[in-house]
Amino acid sequence: MPRVDKPYAESCDQNREPILAVLAPLLRERRRLLEIGSGTGQHAVYCAAALPHLFWQCSDRAEQLPGIRLWIAEAGLSNLPPPLELDVLKPWPAERFEAIFSANTAHIMGLEAVEAMFAGVGSHLEPGGLFALYGPFSRDGRHTSPSNARFDAWLRAQDPVMGLRDQRQLEQFAAAHGLQLVAEHAMPVNNFTLVWERL
Repeated sequence: MPRVDKPYAESCDQNREPILAVLAPLLRERRRLLEIGSGTGQHAVYCAAALPHLFWQCSDRAEQLPGIRLWIAEAGLSNLPPPLELDVLKPWPAERFEAIFSANTAHIMGLEAVEAMFAGVGSHLEPGGLFALYGPFSRDGRHTSPSNARFDAWLRAQDPVMGLRDQRQLEQFAAAHGLQLVAEHAMPVNNFTLVWERL
């Protein structure tokens, strides 16, 4: 077995407190959450420790899971189970959840995958459940800051399928799958947390 080093993303340490400040009130009465694209696992460990009432289920593509497992094992939290393999373009696990969260995923997915994510969220959220999506977004075809415009150009230079997603297009995807935008929270560094409710 090849050695796996515990992954680390500095951005997770930088944005975890503002994200938790938004999520904590939303999740006060929720018991089961799915995180899509858990990445390193840092957000999961931090939030699960702060929200011990909440069963926080990590998920990601297969290649990310070994690193997530290392974070989870080190944390030793009873509300943080082993991660699930989840590629939004493939069949999803059968479970349903009261909340779903994803951070910094929409701009690195192709548009087909973004739409598939909303379809999966719509079918795996309980009625009244919440979907919180964190990241940089454009609005009405315009970037919200020069730094986001530069980031979008950099992403598209790496891979043409990547790029910042327009909030209005996300709202259309959401509406097609029974989700209604109920809140948008401005976050540091020109990011937002968008919150939908399953009708």
